[in-house]
Amino acid sequence: MTKQSFLEYCFNTYGTSPDYPFDEDFETAVLRHESNRRWYALVMRVSRRKFGLDSDEIIDVVNLKLPTEMFGSFGNDSGVFPAYHMNKLHWISVLLPDAPDDVVQFLTNVSFEATKTKKYSKKREG
Repeated sequence: MTKQSFLEYCFNTYGTSPDYPFDEDFETAVLRHESNRRWYALVMRVSRRKFGLDSDEIIDVVNLKLPTEMFGSFGNDSGVFPAYHMNKLHWISVLLPDAPDDVVQFLTNVSFEATKTKKYSKKREG
């Protein structure tokens, strides 16, 4: 999957467009919920070497939030690694050129759900 196709998927699925909150950096994109402004995805360009791979190629990577019980469900062979530059207990990095599109979409959906505002029901007074 390319960065452009990932951003199109997010726009078509969630209606969100990227913003670029970092001064002088117009490549690193943040995708947020409209309602609470929380990030569900961070797209950046990173060297494969940062993931322990033997290459200096710079690729597009997306960081996504997962519930802790899902960690370990995906491996490096599917393009999923512990998060680069974020909390490795809650975030993963997905190498966009390496991960199958359906894995990217599934993990993005999980991240979107994990970061949206939780609705709490009030207990009835009785």
